[in-house]
Amino acid sequence: MDTVLRSAAAELVIGPGHPFCIIGERINPTGRRIFCEQLRRGDLSRIEIDVAQQVAGGAMVLDVNMGAPLADETELMVSAVRLIQSLTDLPLCLDSSIVEVLQAGLAAYQGKALVNSVTAEDERLDAILPLVKRHGAAVIALPNDEEEIPAEPARRVELARKIIDVATGRYQIPIEDILIDPLAMPVGADTGHVGRTLETIALLRAEFGVNMTLGASNVSFGMPERAAICAAFLPMAIREGLTSAIMDARSPQLVRAVQAADLLLDRDPWGAAWIAAHRAQQAAAAT
Repeated sequence: MDTVLRSAAAELVIGPGHPFCIIGERINPTGRRIFCEQLRRGDLSRIEIDVAQQVAGGAMVLDVNMGAPLADETELMVSAVRLIQSLTDLPLCLDSSIVEVLQAGLAAYQGKALVNSVTAEDERLDAILPLVKRHGAAVIALPNDEEEIPAEPARRVELARKIIDVATGRYQIPIEDILIDPLAMPVGADTGHVGRTLETIALLRAEFGVNMTLGASNVSFGMPERAAICAAFLPMAIREGLTSAIMDARSPQLVRAVQAADLLLDRDPWGAAWIAAHRAQQAAAAT
């Protein structure tokens, strides 16, 4: 099953028969004090640096979150979408918990965007899914609801089924435009979390065949040497059926881990992409 995203001039396909999709996480003010202050002043200059670094690192989609406290998030999202689309042809993932922000961002976007995100809560489904349908977008769906973030994989699958049924049945959104997030939780809080996430991925692939994404950094939250943990986790998740992740595209360790997984899982014929990436690194080091 393939999910197609588009910018004004380019197309990206996410699916098990394609290279793992790296969604760059950096354009987000969370935990970035100086960036928050810049956004409150309407200064978007840092976004240009973030775009350049992530594109150079290997990002294939860029997540865009403008949720800086005390800032006009709607206005910032529109401005950011227009700016980023003037800088790169990569498709965008519009990231906000506020419906009006998503609506404004989708209206400004040229192409077919990815919306981040909707949950299984009835209110959120009825607010977000009509926007996704109206703009012909794709959407990330999190299998949690008003009552819980489920620990058990079977319950996560049950809530994913609810979202898929509502999206495809009530709103006629194609199932290929729904990416399920299997819920990556911090291994530092419970070392059983990763096993449950991997089991969820396998169950979702077996039952629905949908594409999946998650926040890769969630796994390592609170632990030292976070990149090493994520670099070990991602190939495990890819083997179970994960087809994309929101991750730090500036990290060579993470990017090379997913490229190696593509090679080892026969998604990189003759190792062409692996060799090309190696030669690009050599060329960059020589300059």
